[in-house]
Amino acid sequence: MAATVRTTLPELDELERLIYRHEARLRVEMAGHVRLPHRRLPIYVLEMGSTAPDAPVLGVFGGVHGNERIGTKVVLAWLHSLLEQLRWDEQAQNLLERCRVVCMPLVNPGGMSANRRSTLDGIDLMRNAPVDADSAHWLLGGQRISRHLSWYRGKRGEMAPEAQALCRVVRERMHTQPFSLAVDCHSGFGSWNRIWFPYARTTRPIPHLAEIFALRSLFRTTYPHHISYRIEPQSANYTTHGDLWDYLYDEHLQQRERLFLPLTLEMGSWLWVRKNPLQLLQPAGMFNPLAPHRRRRILRQHLLWFDFLLRAVASFRSWLPHQDERDELAMIGREYWSTLASVSPSPSP
Repeated sequence: MAATVRTTLPELDELERLIYRHEARLRVEMAGHVRLPHRRLPIYVLEMGSTAPDAPVLGVFGGVHGNERIGTKVVLAWLHSLLEQLRWDEQAQNLLERCRVVCMPLVNPGGMSANRRSTLDGIDLMRNAPVDADSAHWLLGGQRISRHLSWYRGKRGEMAPEAQALCRVVRERMHTQPFSLAVDCHSGFGSWNRIWFPYARTTRPIPHLAEIFALRSLFRTTYPHHISYRIEPQSANYTTHGDLWDYLYDEHLQQRERLFLPLTLEMGSWLWVRKNPLQLLQPAGMFNPLAPHRRRRILRQHLLWFDFLLRAVASFRSWLPHQDERDELAMIGREYWSTLASVSPSPSP
């Protein structure tokens, strides 16, 4: 598939400047690369914090869809704030002694260099896992008709190198820990900021609905006046084949002594598009805030959410429900999300 590929990639340049500035605090590896005619784009994985074998882990991911540049920018904004804070804040330093951060800010550099959702091979990474939905929306839910159409799953039985790199990082650096939580940053053409949790492939509730509801309640009670998120299963919006987080979550269910919770931050791009409809005429305008003041607002408004998740990971034993609480919490969660689905779509923290 022909594509206009940038010879420079500002998000990658910003990431490499951040690595250079904070190399003493970061453990950096290359999880893979994308080869262009005149350049090789690295897929970086950054790690910081505790090296203890039982340290809980927060995983932060961005740039899975190359045209959703704001996801990578939000990840980089939070990393910048955290790393600068670690220079002087003893409480932040102590926090990182109790947990670990694993970060892939730009999973799909090839797609971002061409300003396309898919990889350069036309594969939508969030339709690429070997997972079939109970029932999926036509095309939107993933298709194998052609790589020239959106939401192409790739060939059956094959995973794109970028998807393999993400899965390898999660398996080796998160699935091995007693508790790990992932947040993947996207933008979508919606009116609300959403926090999605599995499943995308089915409307059946996940086995850890109690833990998800406990995390949602913890955020709501701790920050009742913060920006609202609609926290819900992805299937409340649509179902898809091939969701990477469904795949990795189900794979981890075999490890009963460990817990892995994947979340997706789906930033509602209509929040900025409706204020400047003309930006839809620009290639990046559908999924990214183009006005500088709106972009700065987006980069700062989600910082507290990431800081909350980091503290929740470090203190996971303090809020995870005990075994005798799980059934009741799961029932409350099912009733809550069932009621939420039956009312008008408004945000809920």
